[in-house]
Order: sequence, then structure tokens, then C-alpha cells
Amino acid sequence: MGFPANSEKPFKFLIYGRTGWIGGILGKLCEAQGIDYVYGSGRLENRSSLESDISTIKPTHVFNAAGVTGRPNVDWCESHKVETIRTNVVGTLTLADVCREKGLILINYATGCIFEYDAGHPLGSGIGFKEEDTPNFTGSFYSKTKAMVEELLKNYENVCTLRVRMPISADLTNPRNFITKITRYEKVVDIPNSMTILDELLPISLEMAKRNLTGIWNFTNPGVVSHNEILEMYRDYVDPSFSWKNFTLEEQAKVIVAPRSNNELDASKLSKEFPEMKSIKESLIEYVFKPNRKTPIA
Repeated sequence: MGFPANSEKPFKFLIYGRTGWIGGILGKLCEAQGIDYVYGSGRLENRSSLESDISTIKPTHVFNAAGVTGRPNVDWCESHKVETIRTNVVGTLTLADVCREKGLILINYATGCIFEYDAGHPLGSGIGFKEEDTPNFTGSFYSKTKAMVEELLKNYENVCTLRVRMPISADLTNPRNFITKITRYEKVVDIPNSMTILDELLPISLEMAKRNLTGIWNFTNPGVVSHNEILEMYRDYVDPSFSWKNFTLEEQAKVIVAPRSNNELDASKLSKEFPEMKSIKESLIEYVFKPNRKTPIA
């Protein structure tokens, strides 16, 4: 999309975020596809270490799956603001700037948790936020930093920003998996949201790099799914004895430090580029629940 990328030579991907969930999957996908890849050893906020990685590795594309989301959740960022800025703001911008200087496209795994349902995009309306919409959710410090960075990265024509939301994979043992999280909660809210099925969309992100796509992309499966709908699938496919309790947003607010984002993102831009992409509910069944089926097929 307008950035002259290195696409003549064989692909070589430089990935940041080796110890993270998405970063780990990216390495496995590269192996499966026979793509040469290396994990970066530099710290994002240390410019010279990034320059050293790039001059040593000589990648064709760079992927940023490093960042601070907080442990066990984004509430951590509320009390660790400087650490959050250092990685999510200073680090991401430094990497984007170094990549631009070296003529490299950066695929940046960002977040779509920078929006919340509003009068123009009411819950249940099917009207999702588009790529060009201005973020309207700053309830958590994590989301606030992510919205700032997205705005600044718009000026970098070499960056492909992927807005990931509530990521899910077939690995139901992973504590970062949205399904794993909500099955372990004492109570859950029940709100339709856009979500990202990593098993389907991460391979798409590698293809986006190969196509040298840049700009902002809503990186979610089309449509929305609610907490209860997911837990019903979990019960039907995995554990028939599973039960859960709901509570309201007002009740949830009493047990969390920072408010959470709930929204629908319009995935039509990604769907147009990748028409084979499944809707969120189809993708959940195909990539997550069928491979984990423990109940007899009716």
C-alpha cells in the first residue's frame, strides 16, 4: 500500500515477542511454512539494540508482538504506568522509526480495545467501528497508551497496525486465551464483542506481510459473539457439566480497577482482502471447539 518493501529476495522475518503468546505462535507458523525467521534479542526501547538486530539479521519484514498487557490483566498497568509507557509507547515507536529508516515494513500487533459502544455504534446494531474512526475508550491506562501510539503510527507509512481483540486460540490451557479466562472467572458479564481467532488470523497476518500491506486494519473475525454464547459452546463441545454465573457491568466495576472495553469492529476491510475469512461464530467452531471436542457428536 505505497511503501516500497523488500520483496525481491526470499522472506526473512524478524519477530519481537519470543516469550509472548502471539510471538510464540508466529515462530511455529514460520516453521510450518518454511519461512526463515529469527527472534529479535534487542529491547524495544533501546534503539541501538534494534539497529544491531536488523543489521545482523537483514530481515525482509519485522513483526512486533512484544508489549505490556499486564499480569494477570490490564489492571497491572494502572499501577505500573512508566513501565507500560516504556514498552507500549517508547518501544513501539522506536521500532517503527528504526524500521522506516531501514526501509522495512513493520507488522504491529496492536489492540482494538480502544473503542466502546456509543450512540453512533450501539450495542446490537451491527454498526462496527471502522479503521479511520477515532478511539473513544480511554477507561484503562493500557488502552490510553495504545490509542496514543496508534495515532502517532498513522504517520509511519511503513507500519501495518493490526487491531487484535480478546484473542482466542485452540489452546484452552493458555491463561491468556479469552475462553480460558472466562471459564475460570467466578462471574462473567454477557456482552457481544468482536474477537480475534488467532488460529485463523495469524496466518493471515503473515500473508499480509508478504503482500506488503500497511495502514490500520481491524484484525477481528466478522461479527460479534457474547460471553454466554462462547460458554454455551464450551459446555456443548468440551464440558457438559460446566456452569457459570453472570453479573452486570456495575457489579463487575466493583471487582476490577480499570473499566474494560466492549465494542464491535467493522471487519469488512480485512474481509475484502481475505474473502475466505470465517465469521466469528463459524471460526470458533471450526478452529477452537471442533479440535477440542470431548462430547459425543449428536
